[in-house]
Amino acid sequence: QVLLVASGGGLVQAGGSLRLSCAVSGGTYSNYDMGWFRRAPGKEHEFVAAIRWSGVVTYGVDSVKGRFTISRDNAKNTVYLQMNSLKPEDTAVYFCAARIPNGRGSAYDYDYWGQGTQVTVSS
Repeated sequence: QVLLVASGGGLVQAGGSLRLSCAVSGGTYSNYDMGWFRRAPGKEHEFVAAIRWSGVVTYGVDSVKGRFTISRDNAKNTVYLQMNSLKPEDTAVYFCAARIPNGRGSAYDYDYWGQGTQVTVSS
């Protein structure tokens, strides 16, 4: 089975940076589309960013554009989310996910999910 382990969350002051990592094992990582999602306190699950197997990147939350960058290192079976200029409203549990590309268009339709890592941004 495919296992995703997210890490890198923590406490940071507003304006600071964090880099989240998601290590993937048990599958053919380089063939997967990878995504980052988050759930803020009292709010619904939302799509943050994705990077396809081909390297094509999309961002789903307008507020993160220009501040967050998704990337992948296929040699390490790892996807990253670099988060800069963090704001208190970025506080959430961040989840990574993987899917086998099959032409699905939904940003939320993924096959495998990690456990999440907490990001807390203080003001």
